[in-house]
Amino acid sequence: MYRRDVLVAYAFVIGLWFAIIFVMIGTWNLAPEGPWRTILLIGGAAVLLFNTASMGAMVRHYKEDKDFIYGLDIKHLDEMRGHRH
Repeated sequence: MYRRDVLVAYAFVIGLWFAIIFVMIGTWNLAPEGPWRTILLIGGAAVLLFNTASMGAMVRHYKEDKDFIYGLDIKHLDEMRGHRH
């Protein structure tokens, strides 16, 4: 479960990077000239930076507390498997 959650978190980060870059390329000619493009670049970079950092922090927290986070889920999955057989 932990590995799947980590893979999904990184997939979301990669998807966000692709989406932001795609939108930036697609709308570049629509953006006003001059400092406005710089502001848009800085804003997009800030979104990417903070979201990537937050996902990294979340994954580190999962690793530190995975027994606590996933312990109850594993217990319930084991109980459900026991009832089916």
